[in-house]
Amino acid sequence: MFTLLVLAILTIHLLMAVELIYRARHLINLHQITPLAPQQLPSLAIIVAARNEEKQIKVALTSLLHIEYPDIEVIVVNDRSNDGTNDILVQLAEDHPHLKVLTIDLLPDGWLGKNYALWQGSRIATSSLLLFTDADIMMAPETLQKAVSLLELQKADHLAVSPGLKMPGLLLTLLAACFGFFFGLYTRPWNVADPRNRCHIGVGAFNLVRASVYQQVDGHRRIRLRPDDDLKLGKIVKDAGYRQQFAYGHDLISVQWYGSVREMVVGLEKNLFAGSDYRIGATLGGIALGLILFVWPYVALLFTHGQIWLLSLLSVLTLSVLVGISARRFNTTRWQLVGFPFAVVLLCAISLRTMTLNLLQGGIFWRGTFYHLAELRKNRV
Repeated sequence: MFTLLVLAILTIHLLMAVELIYRARHLINLHQITPLAPQQLPSLAIIVAARNEEKQIKVALTSLLHIEYPDIEVIVVNDRSNDGTNDILVQLAEDHPHLKVLTIDLLPDGWLGKNYALWQGSRIATSSLLLFTDADIMMAPETLQKAVSLLELQKADHLAVSPGLKMPGLLLTLLAACFGFFFGLYTRPWNVADPRNRCHIGVGAFNLVRASVYQQVDGHRRIRLRPDDDLKLGKIVKDAGYRQQFAYGHDLISVQWYGSVREMVVGLEKNLFAGSDYRIGATLGGIALGLILFVWPYVALLFTHGQIWLLSLLSVLTLSVLVGISARRFNTTRWQLVGFPFAVVLLCAISLRTMTLNLLQGGIFWRGTFYHLAELRKNRV
């Protein structure tokens, strides 16, 4: 019986490998896209929600304000900041006339702060395309021309682009790479362009959507209480029958996701439990499945022998191929191959901690505001 379980684990790994190697090889690298002529590019608005971002917003916004695009507006929504963010935005607006700054002083009931800020930003945009991004994202000058060209060439309505992650320290890099690996398995980005497939995707660093489509699906108002708003924006677009596309962008877009392991643990408190729609059983099941599929084969190499050891070795070798492909595609460290099972254990522990904390608190803290779990659960998408 135990041998059958180990054989089933190996079979799952082999099926993952076949899908990843065969299907994912068709994924697009944004860096390789040749831009259309400037007159073929529709107008575009970049919309950024910022709360207490004084440490990095000047550098990040400067990269956006100097981006090469023929018809662009940059909208930054200051979401109740109480640090030096507003002063920085005022100075940048004086130097860059195409920068619009909108300040929010009061958050209405029934909204997450970031989602309300992005919704308000969309309402003053006048462009054909809307790009939702974060206040700490850096972009190369040619990023938007390539991204919009891809959107137009593919006749897509929504384009999500994954950024390159700059993480200080090996442990944080391993955790981020492992998170990206699981995000890919969960979203299966190689399937999102297929209109017959239910797979969908959204990336907080780069969600580009046609303004008409955003309005049709009711945008962030539809997902006003979702801390995983980036992914859910992709879901409501795909569910409405619009075309979606995904591309790798680590050569053109970068972000320091978190500054420390502690920051990452605290940061994930807001959305890990939301990923399972706040369901305890789904969260515990996901943790158990993660440990069985991605940690047990490594443990088995130390404590088993014979046929089980051999099957576990094949699982580990298959996982190494999968993790190696992920490391190369996302431009992360090769140490991910060695540290992968340890990173999985840590992520499972973080997920369990997040669920427990959310339940004990009765909600989540995000951007200085507490949101009750009962209210969050109502916004199912």
